[in-house]
Amino acid sequence: MQTENITAIPQECGECPIRHRAVCARCENEELEQLDQIKYYRSFQAGQTVIWSGDKMDFVGSVVSGIATLSQTMEDGRTQMVGLLLPSDFVGRPGRGIAAYDVVATSDLVMCCFRKKPFEQMIEKTPHISQRLLQMTLDELDAAREWMLVLGRKTAREKIASLLVIICRRDAVLNMGGVTGPMVFDLPLTREAMADYLGLTLETVSRQISALKRDGVILLQGKRHVTVPDFDRLVDEAGDDSDGGLLI
Repeated sequence: MQTENITAIPQECGECPIRHRAVCARCENEELEQLDQIKYYRSFQAGQTVIWSGDKMDFVGSVVSGIATLSQTMEDGRTQMVGLLLPSDFVGRPGRGIAAYDVVATSDLVMCCFRKKPFEQMIEKTPHISQRLLQMTLDELDAAREWMLVLGRKTAREKIASLLVIICRRDAVLNMGGVTGPMVFDLPLTREAMADYLGLTLETVSRQISALKRDGVILLQGKRHVTVPDFDRLVDEAGDDSDGGLLI
C-alpha cells in the first residue's frame, strides 16, 4: 500500500460534501462522534495506487473528492478496468481483509477512511450504518448488472452516451440538483481510460465523442469539459431510460 502523500484534512462531518450520500448518511450526532474517533483523511495524487489487489486492507472508507478506478490484472499481465469510484462511493469490504482489486486515483483523490476493526464493530451496534451499507451494496449490484448490458449489448455510441448519463446523474445528485436544463461537468477519465472501461478502441471513443458533438448531443470545451444541452436526448442516445443503479 502507498503511504506517502498522506494529508490530514480537518473537516467537520456536517460540512462534508458527500454527507447526504455516504455510508454515514443516516447517522445521528452521537454516531457521527463515534465515527469521528476512528476516521482519518488520506490524499492521493492522480496516478497513485491507493491499494493493490491482494494487499491487506486495514481501512475502509468513502471517496470525498476525485475519481478512482477499480481494475484487475490477469496472470499474463492484461488489465481490465471493472469499475469507477466517484465521490461518496465506499471502498473496501467489512469482513474481508484482502483487497480484491487494484484501486488507482485517476485524479487527485481525497478519502475519508475508517480503521477497519473498529468500523466492523460499529456495524454490529449501529443499525443506521449497517442499513446504509446494505443499501449501497444492493445499489452497486444493480449498477454491475446494468453495466453488463452496456458492455454486452450496446453499440459504441450507446456505450459512450451511457457513461455520460451516469456521470451526469451522479453529478446532479452530489450537488443536490436535478437533471433539468443544461448539465455541465468535467469527464473524470481520459479517452484512453474510457476505451479501456467500455471495451472500445481509443479511435472509436474519439470518433463517437466527435459524432455526439457534431449532432449537438453534447458540447465540448477542450477534451474534458462537457455541456449536455438536453439530458433527455442524451438518455435516448444511451438506448434506454435506466437509472443506472449505484450511479444515480
